Amino acid sequence: MTTDTLPNDQLLLDIADYVEGYEVKGDVAFEAARLCLLDSLACALEALDHPDCVRLLGPVVPGASVTHGARVPGTAFVLDPVKAAFDISSALRWLDLSDTWISTTTTHPSDDIGAILAVADYLSRVNASAGKPPLTMQCVLEAIIKAHEIQGGLGAEFAMTDHGIDNVYLTKIACAAVLARMLGGGRAEIAAAVSLALFEPSLCLHRFGSNTGPRKSWAGGDAGSDAVRFAMMAVKGEPGYPQVMTHPKWGVAKSFLGGRELHLLGPMGTAVIEGVFYKLHPVVIHAQASIECALQLHPVIRERIDDIAQIRITTHRQPIMKIVKSGPLRNAADRDHCLQYAVAVALLRGKLKAHDYEDAAAADPRIDQLRSLMTVTESQRYNESYLDKSRRANPTAIEVCFKDGSSSGVVEVEYPAGHPRRRKEAMPMLLEKFHQALALRFPAERQRAISAVCLDHQRMLGTPVSAFTELFAN
Repeated sequence: MTTDTLPNDQLLLDIADYVEGYEVKGDVAFEAARLCLLDSLACALEALDHPDCVRLLGPVVPGASVTHGARVPGTAFVLDPVKAAFDISSALRWLDLSDTWISTTTTHPSDDIGAILAVADYLSRVNASAGKPPLTMQCVLEAIIKAHEIQGGLGAEFAMTDHGIDNVYLTKIACAAVLARMLGGGRAEIAAAVSLALFEPSLCLHRFGSNTGPRKSWAGGDAGSDAVRFAMMAVKGEPGYPQVMTHPKWGVAKSFLGGRELHLLGPMGTAVIEGVFYKLHPVVIHAQASIECALQLHPVIRERIDDIAQIRITTHRQPIMKIVKSGPLRNAADRDHCLQYAVAVALLRGKLKAHDYEDAAAADPRIDQLRSLMTVTESQRYNESYLDKSRRANPTAIEVCFKDGSSSGVVEVEYPAGHPRRRKEAMPMLLEKFHQALALRFPAERQRAISAVCLDHQRMLGTPVSAFTELFAN
């Protein structure tokens, strides 16, 4: 029997059917996707202030040029879509400020944006050169909606990290699917592209313990660039592998997932893009509430740092498993994955910025002094509210106790500002984040031109992708 006669795994068919057949209706999901794109671009533009990020960007071969290449926002680079996908997504994830979907496998869905924007820009320029209409930003937003949904659906009931696999594996799968469609593929090509992406799980080693390192910031870009290659290959006729998930000896389920199969949690629609959790502080999602608590406590303790006897942090299991650390921290990536470090900075300075993780900022001896005074306790009540899918809470409480026996009182945050339940409250902060990032990169006139497009929903939907990316070229 040849692979041509084998039936496709149900997962491949389900993803292909959703990508090809689901119609996104109404403005709610598209509005959410536009906000997600603006937030992601803000993250990417701010990351360009960080040399460790910038050194990864640009053509693989210095000086190489690409006809009809894709633009990397905030830079002068014009790259092939594979490298552009890597660069855009790496920049937008660099500061750990982009959106998050909290589920059994917590993901960063906007990792998909680099690949989607790069391919759409490239195709728009190819079309224009042939006298054909360019793709519009509505196409980009629809692809973001569907890629987000696939990532959230695949991770809904499966803990990838229990098998040592990084969440960007889901990014690779989702991007391969929507890009195959964008490139002109039908159901068969989408299924083939997804099967190629499924071959290559990614280790999550770089996110935990003493191995935490900067790869966590470019892993999503790596996944997206792989997805571009696989989608292009599939649309050109590269065959897929129908039993990639279920083959009884060599399939992904048997080889990597302990015999369990990945599947979509239906019905698929637009729930993920509408329910993502935005970050307002540069720290992992499970520490957002902790930072909000610490910022509220800053005015109370800023003049009494030397009087502190103990800092009591009460939170749920996820932070304790992933980001509670003692001892030396090796680099910026290690620090931004340390709950106690981030809380100490917020308590001391009344703010938390990406530069606070760099070596110069970390040299402040008061940070480690405060870390040594912290205890972190798990709350069963918080565990239950975190796991409740109808709530998806992310709670933390902090109390500062002083040497004289007095206390700051307990400050509790159950739903941090970026949570969907506080979306209206967070909107001004998200837009401020966007405008501040524009001001880092562009003169006032360009900022106004970008805002005129980005803040007008209907105008943005109809804007050619190539015209949109030109607005962000530097």
